[in-house]
Amino acid sequence: MNILSRLVTLLMAVLLVASAAQAQTKTAKRPRTSKKDEVITISTPQGDIRLVLFEQTPLHKANFLKLAESGFYNGTTFHRVIPGFMIQGGDPNSKDTDPDNDGEGAPNEKMIPAEIRPEFRHNPGAVAAARTADFVNPQRASSASQFYIVQNPQGTPHLDGQYTVFGQVISGQEVVDKIAQQPANERNRPLTDLKMTVKVEKLKKKKITELYGYQY
Repeated sequence: MNILSRLVTLLMAVLLVASAAQAQTKTAKRPRTSKKDEVITISTPQGDIRLVLFEQTPLHKANFLKLAESGFYNGTTFHRVIPGFMIQGGDPNSKDTDPDNDGEGAPNEKMIPAEIRPEFRHNPGAVAAARTADFVNPQRASSASQFYIVQNPQGTPHLDGQYTVFGQVISGQEVVDKIAQQPANERNRPLTDLKMTVKVEKLKKKKITELYGYQY
C-alpha cells in the first residue's frame, strides 16, 4: 500500500470515528419522554379536582407526588379561600384543632428551590406553590407542601414570575369555584373545614387527553 492509500484509509477511519461519536452525543442529549403521566385527584366535600404536574418543574413535581402518595395531604384542608382569586391548602397544621395556626407551616420546614418559568402563567386552574414574602425569602423558594389553585376566570397575571407554577387543573374547575365561595372569616379561613384526600393514578398521556381534553 502506497503512502496516498494509507492516508486515505486513515482519513476514512477518522471520519467514521467522528461520525460515531457525534451520533452517540445526539443520542445522549435526546431527552427520554414518558408516554404516561400522573393524574392527581383531590377529593373534597364540594367534589373532585383533577390536575397534572409539569415535567419542566421536576423538583416541585417530585415533591408533590411524594407527599400525595404517602398520604401526607389526606386530612389537610383548603384553609384560605378568596373568591375571584384563589384557594390555598396543604398545610399540615390544618390537621390539628387550632384554626389559628393554619397557613404557618411546619417549623423549620425545608423549602423547595424556585422553578419559576415564563411559559407557565397564572391562568385559571394553575397550580402554584405558596411561599413566604420576598423580604424574608428573596430567592422565592417554595413552601414544602402548601399550594394554591387560581380560581379567577381571568387568571391572576400579577403573580406571574413571582411564584412557581407547577401544574394545571384538567377537571373540576367548577369545584374550585365552589370552594372559593365557601363562607370564611376575616382571615379568609373557611368557617367549616374543607378537608381533602389526595390520590395519584398513572395513565397514558393519550388517555388523559381523551378523558379530559388536556393537550401535551
